[in-house]
Amino acid sequence: MSRPELYVHLVVGPDCDFESMAIRAALESFGAGVTLDLIGRPNDLIDILSGNDLPHKMDYLLLNFHGDEGRFCLPELGEEVYEENEPRSIYFEPQDVLTYCQLQGVKVIAAGCTLGWQQLATAFLESGCHSYLAPDDYIEGNANLMFLIHFFYEIITNHRSQQEAFELAQATDLETALYKLYLAEKKIVAPTTWLRSFFVSVDVYLAWLQ
Repeated sequence: MSRPELYVHLVVGPDCDFESMAIRAALESFGAGVTLDLIGRPNDLIDILSGNDLPHKMDYLLLNFHGDEGRFCLPELGEEVYEENEPRSIYFEPQDVLTYCQLQGVKVIAAGCTLGWQQLATAFLESGCHSYLAPDDYIEGNANLMFLIHFFYEIITNHRSQQEAFELAQATDLETALYKLYLAEKKIVAPTTWLRSFFVSVDVYLAWLQ
């Protein structure tokens, strides 16, 4: 059995089953290895975002949810069903991401309306994610599916970089253009003490030569 071209962990929110099956079928036909998680309550999503319930091999975390005003839509549960310390809301907001998310270096795609709003994207990046890709408005369903299939086709089949695949998939039409790619800022590491001393010594030597 050949090794998958790419590993994608697909997390399915409420009422997103049909599109998720289409995404999985397309990616597996391209040669990707796809694992699946179904979200039935807030703690299920928290287990994913905290890193406690993720597969060992994963190139992309694909969160296929409905979104509304920059928030993930969650199942509505009866008050007696919630577990102790579980968020009691039908929305998962940027502050929840900052509280629970620990996805260091993970490439995240959130395939739902308005999940590309700046505040939510920033929360994911501040929580350690490598990148965050999502539509920043209410995207049409077929366009959403088309973007994802085109994006992964370019990465898997044509061996494009993430940036190249994003630009090609985004350029399909006005709806797919709603997808935005956010990247974590690269931190500039300060010189070590010995390296600073080295440069000071060089400066002193050059001044002596003059």
